Amino acid sequence: QVHLVESGGGLVEAGGSLRLSCAVTGRIVNSYAMSWFRQAPGKEREFVACIGWGLGRSDIPDTVKGRFTISRDQVKNMVFLQMNALKPEDTGVYYCAADARPGLRHGHQDPRGYDAWGQGTQVTVSS
Repeated sequence: QVHLVESGGGLVEAGGSLRLSCAVTGRIVNSYAMSWFRQAPGKEREFVACIGWGLGRSDIPDTVKGRFTISRDQVKNMVFLQMNALKPEDTGVYYCAADARPGLRHGHQDPRGYDAWGQGTQVTVSS
């Protein structure tokens, strides 16, 4: 099965930037949706960004639109999340996730539809 490992989290000041990476191993094909979710203490897991592995089309929610960008490298089997203009509200554990059959049972913004998850990487934004 697909295995995901996130990296790149850390502590930054408000207004700063971080670039998260997700290394993908296992069989992944063009139909996959690759996404980032985040979870703050005491809150539910929140959709952050999604990209289609094959065509590279992305979806960004209003909460982070204009600040976050998702991308992928099909040669290196990597997914990235570029985060700019970070706010304290962005603090949380960020997870990379893979959905082999996007839209079959759940929309791509629903974490229940994802088949594989990384271990998470902590992002902390200070004020």
